[in-house]
Amino acid sequence: MSDIIISDKQLSSSAYSAVINLPIEQVDIAEWLFNLPEAEYQRCCPPDHISAGSTTTDDGTRMSINVEMIGKTLMVQHYVAEVATPSLCRMVSTSDAFTPNGRTRVQVIWTRSVKKIDDTTCEYTNSVVAHPTQEFLDFIAEHGTPFEEAAEARQRDGGDHNGRETPLFAASIERRARARQQARAA
Repeated sequence: MSDIIISDKQLSSSAYSAVINLPIEQVDIAEWLFNLPEAEYQRCCPPDHISAGSTTTDDGTRMSINVEMIGKTLMVQHYVAEVATPSLCRMVSTSDAFTPNGRTRVQVIWTRSVKKIDDTTCEYTNSVVAHPTQEFLDFIAEHGTPFEEAAEARQRDGGDHNGRETPLFAASIERRARARQQARAA
C-alpha cells in the first residue's frame, strides 16, 4: 500500500538553532548522522530518544532509522536522504506513529543545516515539519479527533522535543568534528 501524503495540511513545524564552536569547514552533518552511535543518539534527547541506526533503501539511498517518543506517541522514523552534504541534510520519512489510540502514519521532513557565523563558529538549525497521510486523517476521524486538535498536540509535543534535542545535537556534531580533527592530527 502506498501512502498518500496530504502536503497542503501541516501537523507541525518547528525550527531551533544552536551555535557550534568550530569553523563551518570542519563540520560534516551527513558524516555525523550516518555514523551516529546509538548511545550518542540517546544522549541527544533523553529519555525520548530510544534507538537509531543507519541503513539504505533498496536502491542504495542512505537512510537513518530513529525510534523516539514525541509526547505520548512512539515514532518509528524511516528517514530517506534527499540531500546529504556536510552543511545540509534533508531527510523525509513516512513514519509509523504508535499512539494511545493505535497505529497510524505521518510524513516527517527533518532538515539539519549549518551556516557560517564567523571564522570560528557556525549556526546549526534543526527543522522538523510533519504532514498527515490520508491514513492519519481517517484514523483521527475514526476516533472523533478534529484535525486542529491533533495538529495542536503535535505542534506542542514536537516543538518541545525539537527544542530539547537541538542544542544536544549541535554539541554532538561539534564533539564528532573535534574528534575527527584530532584523529587527523595524530
